[in-house]
Amino acid sequence: MNTETNYLGLRLKNPIIASASPLSREIDHIRHMEDEGAAAVVLYSLFEEQIAAEEQGFDEFLSATEDLHAEASSYFPEMTSYNRGPEGYLDHIAAAKAAVDIPVIASLNGASAGGWVRYARLLEEAGADALELNIFFVPGDLNTDAAAVEKIYAGIVREVRKTIQIPLAVKLAPFFSSMGNVARQMDAAGANGLVLFNRFYQPDFDLEALEVTPTLNLSTPEELRLRLHWTAVLHGRIKADIAITGGVHTGYDVIKSMMAGAKAACVASVLLRHGIGYISRILRDVTDWMEEREYDSIEEMQGSMNQRSVADPSAFVRANYMKVLQGYSLRPRTI
Repeated sequence: MNTETNYLGLRLKNPIIASASPLSREIDHIRHMEDEGAAAVVLYSLFEEQIAAEEQGFDEFLSATEDLHAEASSYFPEMTSYNRGPEGYLDHIAAAKAAVDIPVIASLNGASAGGWVRYARLLEEAGADALELNIFFVPGDLNTDAAAVEKIYAGIVREVRKTIQIPLAVKLAPFFSSMGNVARQMDAAGANGLVLFNRFYQPDFDLEALEVTPTLNLSTPEELRLRLHWTAVLHGRIKADIAITGGVHTGYDVIKSMMAGAKAACVASVLLRHGIGYISRILRDVTDWMEEREYDSIEEMQGSMNQRSVADPSAFVRANYMKVLQGYSLRPRTI
């Protein structure tokens, strides 16, 4: 059977991509991912702040204002050395490309339009096969409306698209008021793919120390449903390919992603939890399922359960919402 898929114009041997995580910091881990069956790897992110630190003396700026805003410098890690820094990141791309045959996708994380987007060209020159643009912008100004936020996103995508020739994927958050329209805007701005969805690592309150503490929780399979929903809605309605990330933990999750209309399914949390070797188990479950149900190829199932045939997707969603509520029955609790 044929497990190949086309994503971002790249012909992948299967739809399983190792998404950005600390695992991609080591070349040996990237080799291991390839050996276990990963079709591509997304490197950990290079941040806008790192580029600013290197080009504009961002660290010095924070140090100079530390007395005025005592907490300011604690918001950021040491940016010039974080994850090797910008120059080290370029060397890491080159080393990864030399070590494996699968596509290596660079990741650039930013929150504002600016000169930092020119760094995307250096990532391309270092050998990246594609670029995943992870836009992380949470407006703190209550006067910033939804249209302004969307304009920022589209502007960043447009500027990066003009800078590079390699394929460009945009990793989005699910919190837009009109997700479908935002997807179309990213399409029009030049995105070759959309990665659904980014996960916000929201801080928690430490009630003992009375401090705000950073918190990182790995994804759970329940998070997949939101991704499946929007993939099924968008498939066939935008030009960009869709990759699902967040909640992909099993071979069945990969198959669901394909049937919704995704071209790739990205895994990270499950590898951090169970190890890189888990990729081969996921791939084996995919091929076993295909064989049992006589699917000849991955592409045969892609989009088979999307919503293109539904005239009014919003009515379809509301109908399912009501069915769920009507079908739920309260069961007596055992004490």
